[in-house]
Amino acid sequence: MSRIFLDTNIFIYIFENHPQYGKDAAILRNRIHERGDELITSWMTVAEVQIRPRATGNDGLAALIKQLIIQGSTIIGFDEAAAETYTQIRINTGIKGPDAIQLACAAAAGVELFVTNDQRLARLRIPGIHFITSLDRVPI
Repeated sequence: MSRIFLDTNIFIYIFENHPQYGKDAAILRNRIHERGDELITSWMTVAEVQIRPRATGNDGLAALIKQLIIQGSTIIGFDEAAAETYTQIRINTGIKGPDAIQLACAAAAGVELFVTNDQRLARLRIPGIHFITSLDRVPI
């Protein structure tokens, strides 16, 4: 069983049915569950995916999306270990705060794979994360 962290953009593609990436993102999520891998994300992802529905007054949809993520994922918080890693990521890479938080949470959780569609992140090597890759290069 692998521990696989999905970045916020992957969930947004799924829930907004993105024309280019939505299908691949949904297939990836389904494969993770079929293989028995652990799907991991952060509380920041849970918050981010609710922004558009809440901004348009669709609190019911926001609550449904939140529930779907929580039921199918392990949600990682920004704890002391993540804070230490965050500091090093910011110092060593110059990556902006929200992306560094995601990477720090994943590293603190010791994930094997971090999937994003942000090419800047896919080029990084972060201690605590075995591989960082883009959606189109995911090996599962």
